[in-house]
Amino acid sequence: MKDDAGGLYFAARNTRPDRLRSTAVPAQFVQQCIRQTRSRSAVLLLDCCYGGAFGQGVAVRASGDANVLDSFRGGRGRAVITASNSIEYAFEGATLASDEPARPSVFTSALVEGLRTGEADRDEDGWIALGELYEYLFDRVRERNPKQTPSRDIEMQGELYLAKSRRRRIKPSPVPPDLAGAIAAENPFTRLGAVAELRRRLSSPNLPVAVGAFEALKSMAATDIEHVAAAAADALSFAVVRVDAGSFRLSAPAGSGASASLRVSGPPVAREVRFDPSHAWIRVAEVAGGAEVTATAGESGVRRGKVVVTGPTGDAVVEVEIRTEPAPTAVAEPESAPNVEPVVAAEPETVPSPHPEPEPEPEPEPEQVAELAPPKRPNVAFGASDATKATLGRTPEPTKQTGAIDPVGGFAGILAIAGTVFAVAGLPLHYRYDSYTLAQYRPGMEYSVAVVAACALVAGILTLAPRTRERTGPALLLGAGLAALFGLLRFVGEALTLSTGSDTELNAGFTFALLAHLAWAVAGLCAFVALRRTVRRITGWASWAAIALGVLAAAGWILQLVELDSYDSDNAGRNGAYFLLGALVAVVVPVVAVVLRPAVLVTGLAGPVAVLPPTFAVLADYSSLTYAGQIVAVVAVVLLAVDAGVLARRQPIERQS
Repeated sequence: MKDDAGGLYFAARNTRPDRLRSTAVPAQFVQQCIRQTRSRSAVLLLDCCYGGAFGQGVAVRASGDANVLDSFRGGRGRAVITASNSIEYAFEGATLASDEPARPSVFTSALVEGLRTGEADRDEDGWIALGELYEYLFDRVRERNPKQTPSRDIEMQGELYLAKSRRRRIKPSPVPPDLAGAIAAENPFTRLGAVAELRRRLSSPNLPVAVGAFEALKSMAATDIEHVAAAAADALSFAVVRVDAGSFRLSAPAGSGASASLRVSGPPVAREVRFDPSHAWIRVAEVAGGAEVTATAGESGVRRGKVVVTGPTGDAVVEVEIRTEPAPTAVAEPESAPNVEPVVAAEPETVPSPHPEPEPEPEPEPEQVAELAPPKRPNVAFGASDATKATLGRTPEPTKQTGAIDPVGGFAGILAIAGTVFAVAGLPLHYRYDSYTLAQYRPGMEYSVAVVAACALVAGILTLAPRTRERTGPALLLGAGLAALFGLLRFVGEALTLSTGSDTELNAGFTFALLAHLAWAVAGLCAFVALRRTVRRITGWASWAAIALGVLAAAGWILQLVELDSYDSDNAGRNGAYFLLGALVAVVVPVVAVVLRPAVLVTGLAGPVAVLPPTFAVLADYSSLTYAGQIVAVVAVVLLAVDAGVLARRQPIERQS
């Protein structure tokens, strides 16, 4: 405010316009304090309201220019930033003089937000300079109140830094010359080695080194050949920004807040992030390993926003939703409750009777009846309730509890599930060298592994289930074990073949696949023991048809191998194991099924089915072949599946025998 002589004063809440000298702070006093400071640089931030009169409930606005900057000009090493020069729209007198709790102004809110979150650091160098702070305040204040324009008067040399900021742009460190040479090498295996080294550097706590590796991998993923680019993209996925929650669904009463924890995982470069809320009602407080997100509920309905987690390797978006809980309705007390007299009339039941009747004494229990009753003996005659277990005048011997878990069957079920876990975990891993997965090195085998893994998982679960652990589960698990013979023999043969050379390079993907098939085979053997089933005679046309179809499928694959050998003997020698092992499995599975239980054929069919993808992958490059043997094998497998359904209907797999 200004007095009659033109002197500028800073008004407080209890300032009286007619007594400015005793109830306000003169600008001259503030000027004197700035001049007497020993600091070489002084920054004055003014967020004040100017008016000609000021009173309770009266809205007063400035009628002219307060010329605040003119009152603080002069002197070196001094900077003044004001909320506005003509402060007509800064405050309303009625709001200032009311009894409502004070709220920060637009200018102060923007100032605190810019310093606290680091958004005022425009160049992201880790420091908030005075010029950057003014530009940030100018933009935010004008964005929220277009009629208010912050002003400044800076008289100092050089840049003045006011605060540190977490919005630090990390400058990538260049890769070493030898690694740069490996990245630009013509040999793709050398570049694959460079990808492995860059992935190791991504985990470095030295953030410039990690960012330099990230930039190099991003360039290789965009420009290199397919195999190298895929390896580089896989390495990049290791360092992306990861959060433990993609969204928060919160609820709170109106005006209250609800909080949730947000955790960031990954290497150090992926955890170097900042959190940017989309709305003012979302507050983020950074803590070790992440942040605490607090959302304030509105008056009613649902508020929706987001928190953007940004780092040098990317960003992640977390959706935030908070629903306003309805206010609890107070239960109205009965109107008569406050007027209840201290003496309450007695209820009719409690009024004592002049001639109370004596309570009847309990009759003595006839103990002799229990003594004379003959002891109950189950199943002593043909009239017993369980006629199938009736005996002639003697108590039957205790029988085996049907719900008990067979240790062998339980072990087989757990082993089958463990084998599925190994198979799923090994599929994306490198099978040979440091660049080839199973799908790339042995095309089609990944589908074979997936088919057997699915059957083994279902069979393992049924072997542990109470209703199917005696017959159905072990039978299905035996079939899955037989189906796994194809993959087991194929992987064992590959290991033996490569062990004779000097360059084996079998990696974790091979080990996981081999362990999975070995687990399934052992589980099938344990399931055979758990069945305790003797070999039965082969009867019925469906059983003989199953064996014939298995032989037909085996003949088809052998015929196809002969045709391939006549066209390309080298390729037939390398991939002949697919056809020979497929022929073996196609014969063994139906024979075991018809002599034990038809349920074996249900999952055992996964063996012949698993042979189809790799054999088709081998034949895909030859358009001049007739594919006669492969067609015969496919038709035989399809008919074998139909025959398995016929066998299952003629002898249900749950029937006790």
